[in-house]
Amino acid sequence: MEQWVKRILFAGAMVPVLAQAQLDLTALDRDMTGPRAQVLVLGTVHLRSMPASFNPASLDGVLDKLVKFKPEIITIETESGEECDMVARHVAKYGADYCASVEAARLATGLDAPAAMAEADKMLKAWPEQATAAQRRRLAALFLASYDTASAYVQWLQLAETERRAGDGLNEVLIAQLTQTAKRNNESYQIAARLAARLGLQRVHAVDNHTGDRIDVADIKAFVRSIESAWAAGNTGLNVRKKGEDELTLTTDLLPLYRYINEPEGLRIYAEANIIPSMRAKSAEGYPQMWVAGWEIRNMRMVANIRETFRERPGARVLSVVGVSHKPWFDSWLRQLQGVDVVDAADVLK
Repeated sequence: MEQWVKRILFAGAMVPVLAQAQLDLTALDRDMTGPRAQVLVLGTVHLRSMPASFNPASLDGVLDKLVKFKPEIITIETESGEECDMVARHVAKYGADYCASVEAARLATGLDAPAAMAEADKMLKAWPEQATAAQRRRLAALFLASYDTASAYVQWLQLAETERRAGDGLNEVLIAQLTQTAKRNNESYQIAARLAARLGLQRVHAVDNHTGDRIDVADIKAFVRSIESAWAAGNTGLNVRKKGEDELTLTTDLLPLYRYINEPEGLRIYAEANIIPSMRAKSAEGYPQMWVAGWEIRNMRMVANIRETFRERPGARVLSVVGVSHKPWFDSWLRQLQGVDVVDAADVLK
């Protein structure tokens, strides 16, 4: 009996020791040399859902705040050229409509996507302090052939009006595409690309990834119904939050809207509404839980893609423009990276 008592007491004494022995990976960089990267995640509404009265000028106040942050790298929520090229060779798995076609740009430049990406990278490595209009037109054409419309638009915005013409790989078809881009309600263009051009950056970086959230199930309609049913059962708090959001979308200055959606309380509601009902939902097939797994994979791969943009630039200032429902995952996982500080969006927008 005495032997058992000793064992129990010993096990109890070991619990605090074991707890203390847990490795805190976030503390490994405490004695790092050099500056720490500063990463700001801007949660955004998807501008395609804005009311008909939406005017891109209503974002000027948001852009003014972001200019003061002085990002050196800007990332956007869209698929990269490498990903688009990869899935184009795996149609059976990903479908034929994963990314928009770049055939018009391929015909104009004579380059397929990998060749266009390689030439664009070569140009950027030798980019001069003062680029010529011809260089900007050429780079815009290469970006369009690389599935990178947003970066092409960054170059387009930095061309003088008189230089926005055909030549150097741009033809009338591609010019029409860029002209139409200016009218599209999309945060990649109206926030990220406009900001990049204003700061004199040459591109934005696509970091989205859907290769891990295309759930392979026999009945996709049943899968969607299961997810929608789970969300409907647990979105009371989100509906209240969305009502306040909808009211702010009608104003001529959207800075208050962006302050509102980036508040910690709102982010908590978004995160809980996405996950809690799905994890609690009853489904013989486990469909809601499958969706959560895909959601996590997508967010992890996106954060890894953000990290890659400043891999060779320790201490960089990075802005990630992403749908607000992703922000809690981005902030949490970015904080775990070595040499990285997550900047409070509320502080930047106040």
